[in-house]
Amino acid sequence: MSEFVNKLYRNNSIIYKIILFILTTIAIVYLFPKGGQFKYDFSNGQLWKYDNLYAPFDFAIQKTADEIASEKKDIEANAIHYFEFDTKIVDEVNETFVKKIYSIKSKDSLSDEDVKSLRKIGEKVLQNVYEAGFLEDLTTDVVSRNDEIVALKKDNVVSDVLFTNLLTTKDILSIINSNLGKKPYDFKQEILLNILVNSIKPNVFYDKEFTTKIIDNQLKSISLTKGKVAAGELIILKGGIVEGKKLAILNSLKTESESKIWTESNYNWIVLGYTILVSLALLMLLLFLHKYRIDIFNNNNKVTFIFFNVFAIIFVQTLVIKYNSDYLYVVPLSILPIIIKAFFDARLGLFTHVLTVLLLGYIVPNSFEFIYLHIIAGIVTILTVSELYKRANLFISVAQITFIYMLTYFAFSVIKEGNASQLNFDYFILFAANGLLSFLSIILIYLYEKVFGLVSDVTLLELSNTNTKLLRELNEKAPGTFQHSMQVANLAEAAANEIGANSMLVRTGALYHDIGKMYNPLYFVENQTTGVNPHSDLSPRDSAKIILDHVIKGIELAKKHNLPDRVIDFIRTHHGTTTTYYFYKKEQELNPDSKVDMKYYQYQGPIPFSKETAILMMCDSSEAASKSIKNPTAQSISDLIDKIIEKQMADNQYLNSDITFREIKIIKKVIKKKLMNIYHLRIDYPE
Repeated sequence: MSEFVNKLYRNNSIIYKIILFILTTIAIVYLFPKGGQFKYDFSNGQLWKYDNLYAPFDFAIQKTADEIASEKKDIEANAIHYFEFDTKIVDEVNETFVKKIYSIKSKDSLSDEDVKSLRKIGEKVLQNVYEAGFLEDLTTDVVSRNDEIVALKKDNVVSDVLFTNLLTTKDILSIINSNLGKKPYDFKQEILLNILVNSIKPNVFYDKEFTTKIIDNQLKSISLTKGKVAAGELIILKGGIVEGKKLAILNSLKTESESKIWTESNYNWIVLGYTILVSLALLMLLLFLHKYRIDIFNNNNKVTFIFFNVFAIIFVQTLVIKYNSDYLYVVPLSILPIIIKAFFDARLGLFTHVLTVLLLGYIVPNSFEFIYLHIIAGIVTILTVSELYKRANLFISVAQITFIYMLTYFAFSVIKEGNASQLNFDYFILFAANGLLSFLSIILIYLYEKVFGLVSDVTLLELSNTNTKLLRELNEKAPGTFQHSMQVANLAEAAANEIGANSMLVRTGALYHDIGKMYNPLYFVENQTTGVNPHSDLSPRDSAKIILDHVIKGIELAKKHNLPDRVIDFIRTHHGTTTTYYFYKKEQELNPDSKVDMKYYQYQGPIPFSKETAILMMCDSSEAASKSIKNPTAQSISDLIDKIIEKQMADNQYLNSDITFREIKIIKKVIKKKLMNIYHLRIDYPE
């Protein structure tokens, strides 16, 4: 049992990565839609690149969404409007009219004959009005055309009538006037006019509820298919153009095939397939880290950070796909390479981005277009986004990325349609929104620094301020070392700019690389101002130990002050596995008959493992050695730099730093030029 626990303890890092790998795989597979996938990839206007395709089974040709929408629009535009003819109101109006006629009093100076005459005229008016129907004023705008046929419901009988046959208030006044006679009206006519106006009411009303119900029934009855394809029937020939009816048939076959694949019995197989695909992608990421970024692979915190970002991007993208795939391109996938590059390097950022896009490409529509567009955008992101601490850089880079999105979409659209007339400008709006959302990377970088304890260029800029507590202390305790560090930082920054390395990182690393000298500043020559060398009283081995220990003590001091690992790496590697050659040779001189053990005079390393750490090693040793030249000349400085760097190359100090001979040559040139400027070298004029 104890041995088992010990094994778990020794391998806890690997066990953690396995658990992280499994959990991330499960989470991503859970997000993926579990439907089947059609085995052919096609789009409108493209050539059919597969063999002749025959229908594998009987299936119906599905109407497109545009066709269904057009049919719905036609139904709504040509729908018959239903109106209700209320006979009860007619009876009420007739009854009211009669009562008002016979309520005329004798003082109105009208005889019975006059009243009967008025009643007869009024009843004729009412008959003319309600024979057609009096339309409510509020519903006159329901019908757009006067010659439109409407349905009139009267006593459970529906009849079609012209909308213009229904009377409006204007028509009623015309009927009354035509029956009363010519104007001006006499006393009797005025009385009848008032009675009719106050009695007549609309009796035809728009039945909106019934009309809507009829339209809904018609919409529901729309057929979703427009034909049938029999099994064995030729669908498309190899090399044929995917368009028109062929496109509709292929889309229908795709839908039908996916529905047949997606059955309960196939669910486990589909999940297994997704699991294999996701596992392979994540495994490739781990293998890449193990082979090329072993320091990141050994750091579980960093591995977790990378896996978390991959999952987060896939999570957001799948949510958008499930909600509305029309917004597919609004998700700023370029955030992933920006963040990975900000904390690590461009190569890892691009590799992670490509794997993530490949995973997403399997579940999005138009997968080839999606993969191509985002990989190109990712490459542009890696090439353009740099020095995030300069605010203008991100704005320019995001603008370039957005332009690439738009340009690539334009190219795909032209290829598909054969011209630019069918461009969907909504996509350009989505790409613009994508660019704006990319600025979230600044906020995310800040949050990740706090949560995962990582460091970005923005933090490096803050650390490179010479007024920080640790650098002020270095200046006070070891002013010579501080000045040396400043000179090395300037050299390293210039060299990094020339070969395209991270200048902010190498400058910050250079400022802190010798902080371990604060413990014994006088044992380092740059801090000796009195001419007294304390090494004179020590043995070579003891002197070498003090010199070697400044690396170990520097690491301890850096960790005490919570400096990020990316900065501490420069303290670890700036001497690599080189030796304190002076004290080694001195020991040999003092003990010529005994063998001197090299390990007591050699730095423990590791050797530089990036371009930036390699640059620091060259600049540090070159700047320090240049101080030993009594009468510096251009030739003496050049020879010294060549000798130092060639010795480091011979000792394999740059074996793991991914730096080329050409870059080393450029760095040497920069160092020589800067050192010559420092010593104000001039041409010797003849006397």
